[in-house]
Amino acid sequence: MYRTASSSSSALLRARLFSSSLRTTLTSPPPSSLINHRSFSFSTAARSLRCSVPRWSHGVDWRSPVSLRAQIRGVAPVIEQLERKFATMAAEHPFKAVLTSLPKPGGGEFGKFYSLPALNDPRIDKLPYSIRILLESAIRNCDNFQVKKEDVEKIIDWENTSPKQVEIPFKPARVLLQDFTGVPAVVDLACMRDAMNKLGSDSNKINPLVPVDLVIDHSVQVDVARSENAVQANMELEFQRNKERFAFLKWGSTAFRNMLVVPPGSGIVHQVNLEYLGRLVFNTDGVLHPDSVVGTDSHTTMIDGLGVAGWGVGGIEAEAAMLGQPMSMVLPGVVGFKLSGKLHSGVTATDLVLTVTQMLRKHGVVGKFVEFYGDGMSELSLADRATIANMSPEYGATMGFFPVDHVTLQYLKLTGRSDETVAMVEAYLRANKMFIDYNEPQQDRVYSSYLELNLADVEPCVSGPKRPHDRVPLKEMKVDWHSCLDNKVGFKGFAVPKEEQHKMAKFSFHGQPAELKHGSVVIAAITSCTNTSNPSVMLGAGLVAKKACELGLQVKPWIKTSLAPGSGVVTKYLQQSGLQEYLNQQGFHIVGYGCTTCIGNSGDLNESVASAIAENDIVAAAVLSGNRNFEGRVHPLTRANYLASPPLVVAYALAGTVDIDFDKEPIGIGKDGKSVYFKDIWPSTEEVAEVVQASVLPNMFKSTYEAITTGNPTWNLVSVPSESLCSWDPNSTYIHEPPYFKNMTMDPPGPHGVKDAYCLLNFGDSITTDHISPAGSIHKDSPAAKYLLERGVDRKDFNSYGSRRGNDEVMARGTFANIRLVNKLLSGEVGPKTVHIPTGEKLYVFDAAMRYKAAGQDTIILAGAEYGSGSSRDWAAKGPMLLGVKAVIAKSFERIHRSNLVGMGIIPLCFKHGEDADTLRLTGQERYTIDLPSKITDIRPGQDVTVTTDTGKSFTCTVRFDTEVELAYFNNGGILPYVIRNLIKQ
Repeated sequence: MYRTASSSSSALLRARLFSSSLRTTLTSPPPSSLINHRSFSFSTAARSLRCSVPRWSHGVDWRSPVSLRAQIRGVAPVIEQLERKFATMAAEHPFKAVLTSLPKPGGGEFGKFYSLPALNDPRIDKLPYSIRILLESAIRNCDNFQVKKEDVEKIIDWENTSPKQVEIPFKPARVLLQDFTGVPAVVDLACMRDAMNKLGSDSNKINPLVPVDLVIDHSVQVDVARSENAVQANMELEFQRNKERFAFLKWGSTAFRNMLVVPPGSGIVHQVNLEYLGRLVFNTDGVLHPDSVVGTDSHTTMIDGLGVAGWGVGGIEAEAAMLGQPMSMVLPGVVGFKLSGKLHSGVTATDLVLTVTQMLRKHGVVGKFVEFYGDGMSELSLADRATIANMSPEYGATMGFFPVDHVTLQYLKLTGRSDETVAMVEAYLRANKMFIDYNEPQQDRVYSSYLELNLADVEPCVSGPKRPHDRVPLKEMKVDWHSCLDNKVGFKGFAVPKEEQHKMAKFSFHGQPAELKHGSVVIAAITSCTNTSNPSVMLGAGLVAKKACELGLQVKPWIKTSLAPGSGVVTKYLQQSGLQEYLNQQGFHIVGYGCTTCIGNSGDLNESVASAIAENDIVAAAVLSGNRNFEGRVHPLTRANYLASPPLVVAYALAGTVDIDFDKEPIGIGKDGKSVYFKDIWPSTEEVAEVVQASVLPNMFKSTYEAITTGNPTWNLVSVPSESLCSWDPNSTYIHEPPYFKNMTMDPPGPHGVKDAYCLLNFGDSITTDHISPAGSIHKDSPAAKYLLERGVDRKDFNSYGSRRGNDEVMARGTFANIRLVNKLLSGEVGPKTVHIPTGEKLYVFDAAMRYKAAGQDTIILAGAEYGSGSSRDWAAKGPMLLGVKAVIAKSFERIHRSNLVGMGIIPLCFKHGEDADTLRLTGQERYTIDLPSKITDIRPGQDVTVTTDTGKSFTCTVRFDTEVELAYFNNGGILPYVIRNLIKQ
């Protein structure tokens, strides 16, 4: 399935790429002329599980990401030429005067670094730590072309420039992917190589220039639960479903330089990043600089808890960053969040993060950094900080940043980083004023705005039933639940008539009588990187299970319980503590190492349970330790979904319902016939700390991550060829060549307006990427199902949309296929359909879009506030583009999604303040014309444009191209054509 690329790249080109990106890794695969031509298909690779040498590294034998650079030094005279080129460039560096040596305490030096103190600018001392990382990157990468001295000055003058929404370039040190987003990224890279070839250029120019780490964690589903054999059984099913995808990713790790693939069964990407991949400080050819990362998963922000600047971007942005393009971003404001006091006993990090999320949502932090500081920091473990940082997307911030301090250094040692590495990290960050020492007097830093929380004010809570920022104090849960039953359908309402609120659905479960009512828990999942990386809450869950077992409580057998750790370390400390045994007794067997229920991979409910819910219209509940609970995400049959700490997940599983007041009502009856209350099974903070201290040991991290490089036997048997170009298999329903570069020429197409467009969809507020992007299971009657059935795929083999992200035909059909979609054109009906305006027919969204495209008619989307919130999914932009959508007019956009729309050539427009489709009395039945200038030079970032309709209405919108670079993307028809044309010109 691969063919050999042309081999015309010159040493000069490689030198230019090397010098412009200051890249660390320079190893190349064998010259393409030495690679045998041969045809190969992913389906063939999946079938022929021949033994092969495992290779999922950055072109090296992977033992520790910190040591990667040391392993690639011994290659080739070309490298020496490039290093001489680099030395010449360094001599001409605009900031060469501040290139400073960092001495080792015992003699010699750690390396050189671009010193912020050497600039002697008092403004730097007042900068937030998160902004200092942007500043260092701009100084180090300054070439007065991609990064200019003016950009450095903008960042130094942050206090004055950030309110003005100025644009800066940023080059992250590395890129992080998970497999759902990684597959389309590798597909796009392979497709870009083909485009380069067709345009007569060297396809080997398409290679990551920064380290790319891809962790396969999104594919495992909870098919088997409550079984000692669940891990193995689920992994076997995972490989059966994903053979082609896994073979494709393994090929990508060999075909592209600088790409590391961590095999399935290793853990969740963000926990692996925190415990292993995070470097904190890079040594790139003798130049020290802070680690920074962008990832194609919105919860990349978890690494901010380690003091590494990281955030989520769209897949298309990440691909550009891989190819050495600077990211264009608006210099953000920074909210200073001061923490004081101490959490009360029994209050968890999950309770804290749900409280912080609600506070920051209310404050408004979209597009901003949040930086945490204050005396309360000493009370928070690194894992607690990572939990708060993880949920940055839920509170809307780009980052939730915790500067490096002594707690960070202790965590590095705990997780097996070497003493020499920790010493280098501390020495560099102290020398460059990026380390915060709370034992020393603190200089006041300037923030854009301020918030404060006394940790003693945090109380136990959950969030739901449909949004992560709808926090409910535990003591108010029963009252809130009954309000939700009463309220009209919405984020806090189900509109269940009073006379039906107490109905009971009785059924038989494996021959024993069972019953469900509104609020009954049918899924209880300890899952998600947010919590599984935190030993306190994981061991806390084990203690709840232990106390419950000892008192004689048992989770009802029809509740689907599961435990999916974020790394093998969790298994080790749960076994070391002896608590896994009690979790197993309550049904919380380990089901796999991946995201599972948090991303909708919850697997099927038992047929009898599913029938009882559907036939009786029960509002069933899921309780999960996740970070997302949008409607339709966790499971199609759980209309109420609550986020809770792992110990609370166990507690609600034991209670069997969310309709309970834990303060007043018993959870169950113990073996002695007495009532057992919440307080009887809840561990104190001291109990948890004692178990953590005895059970979480450094050698657990070392042994886990030494073993991770060996993969697993099934992965190691996947054999892939060495060709560098992909020969697309037309019969594959997993991997398909997308049409993005069809008929592409070297001349940019220029900007496009919109004329007489029909409204494809008319939305209200809070349409998430879960509503837009194909996610979860493929419904049996959907256009995607029809496509698969026509190609001989059985329904049992449909797999999920996420697993088929490498096939644009499936994904286009799954765009706007969410069963909970509320489209105003349908007058109250909920589901994945719309009205084809010219005929009035009600059709699936895909079918309507294809009718418009066939007739040569443009389409637009109308939307409310927070359009595109949720996970950063590139298919939420790619899908609408393939459907023919030319523009989205909304009250406001989520940051990443707006950027992704631009990246795919779709125009984002915002209604003026106080206006929306309703106030303007737009029904969506109109035809819309957006008159943009025909020359890109006549369009300015953020300018106003007039939108007119065929009914005579006219209104003004703001075009949300926020930077000049985004205008360049739009002019080229998107970011990827822009990158291809630029690389060809080099």
